[in-house]
Amino acid sequence: MQSESGDQQARSVAAATDTRGKHRISAELKRLEQEIRSLEEELEQLEKIEKASAACKEMLIIVDTKPDPLLPVTTGPTNPSWDRWFEGPQDSEGCRCWIL
Repeated sequence: MQSESGDQQARSVAAATDTRGKHRISAELKRLEQEIRSLEEELEQLEKIEKASAACKEMLIIVDTKPDPLLPVTTGPTNPSWDRWFEGPQDSEGCRCWIL
């Protein structure tokens, strides 16, 4: 009798464990399916981006070859004294700033 009741307890524990195992597997399967859907959507977006990046490259080529009509065409600085604002210090000992 005791062995029969022990067998029943073992079976009920195994059945409970099996149910939790099935749930765990089911949850993992749902997570993987969701990840697959997410990756498929991302792949579709990447396929669309390729076409857009090709169009952007063509646009850059066109824009780079034509000068801007609103900006004057200059071959050099119109006022050479402005260059000093865009250059670094001439000697490092003369610079007393902490940033550089």
